Amino acid sequence: MKKQYVTLTVNGREYRFSIGDGFGQVPPSETLSQTLRKRLELTGSKESCSEGACGCCTVLMDGKGVTSCMVLTVECDGKNIVTIEGLEDPEKGLDPLQQAFVDEYAFQCGYCTPGIIMAAKSLLLENPHPTPEEIKEGMSGNYCRCISHYTVLRAINKVAGNGEDHTAVMHRANDDVENPIPVRPERFPSPFAVGTHSAHSLDD
Repeated sequence: MKKQYVTLTVNGREYRFSIGDGFGQVPPSETLSQTLRKRLELTGSKESCSEGACGCCTVLMDGKGVTSCMVLTVECDGKNIVTIEGLEDPEKGLDPLQQAFVDEYAFQCGYCTPGIIMAAKSLLLENPHPTPEEIKEGMSGNYCRCISHYTVLRAINKVAGNGEDHTAVMHRANDDVENPIPVRPERFPSPFAVGTHSAHSLDD
């Protein structure tokens, strides 16, 4: 039987995997998240819900944010993947988005932070200068149980160049203090429609 292989580029480095159920092979059911974390030891992206609802495992695939727990590795042949580890420039240092999160203390426990940064990176690649409202909508697929939403939004607005008045704009857009970011877990579904998952809300 002819062996099947998948080749993908992760953070600028090419990897080739044999697909199958044998020792050392990648099973057809293995997700991109599992491959990144267990085989490549890129543990920056996290796994929490395993159903595409929390956004912790968000990475870039060909420049678009995807929840890697919802994408099978076998479907990533020829794809260009960037994880949180791949954002930093070896010569220039942290990506401006990463630096903004540090400057604005936009995290608490930090578990969700890599996924949030990658989701924000996806948004800014698509729209370099989103409004505060567009940022809020764009981040709707990421949960933060530490409730660091305001500092997260402040950091992203800083990179987006929304000026000194963006905090007031955000507060006007967040009249519902209990749910400052609209819950849209389907924001980054698998581009290959792998499986299905239903939307959840904080009221469930």
